[in-house]
Amino acid sequence: MCTIDENLTTLDQIHEAAKAEFLQKGYKDASLRNIVKSLGKTLGAFYGYYKSKEELFEALVGEHYQYLIDRFKDAQKQFADLPHEQQPEVMGDISGVCMFDMLHYAYQHLEECKLILCCSEGTRFSGLIDEMVEIEVEGTHAYQRVLAELGRPSPPLDPTLEHILITGMFHTFFELVIHEMPLPDAENYVKEMRAFYTAGWMKIMGQ
Repeated sequence: MCTIDENLTTLDQIHEAAKAEFLQKGYKDASLRNIVKSLGKTLGAFYGYYKSKEELFEALVGEHYQYLIDRFKDAQKQFADLPHEQQPEVMGDISGVCMFDMLHYAYQHLEECKLILCCSEGTRFSGLIDEMVEIEVEGTHAYQRVLAELGRPSPPLDPTLEHILITGMFHTFFELVIHEMPLPDAENYVKEMRAFYTAGWMKIMGQ
């Protein structure tokens, strides 16, 4: 049973009750009727704020989903915009800062990010990791072209293996959020994870 602060506005009460319902049951099985019933309100009152369960979920997680995607895209662009001869020297540095930024953001918005990662099946937000994988694959191929220009070509990557490794990297990262590791531990795990994946990618790319 979710306890809602009566001093909150009606809209904030709806948000808190909705987060509790979605976290417990996931988007697909969550019930608007249960959400408003827990507040002692009616569906008619709810529809004064949102038209649907989908719109409510969007209001809870949309900006957080967009932050994670935009922050990751920005890191990719920062790296791609570096002089080509500098890129091999700093491979992993920009992405490392990005990972820590996303980690700290996720811990500041833990419930909303767990909704995206664990409870969003049936919404557009369930594709977060897939979208990040596509961005990373494009970045990897662009970096391979840079290496070729620099006279340091990397061996061809098997597309299936590439997809598996990149997907695994993101799942590993977001497991820290899902399991709510103590932040100092999570920061250390990100550091170790980055060292592991950077060394692995350098080996695969023959660098």
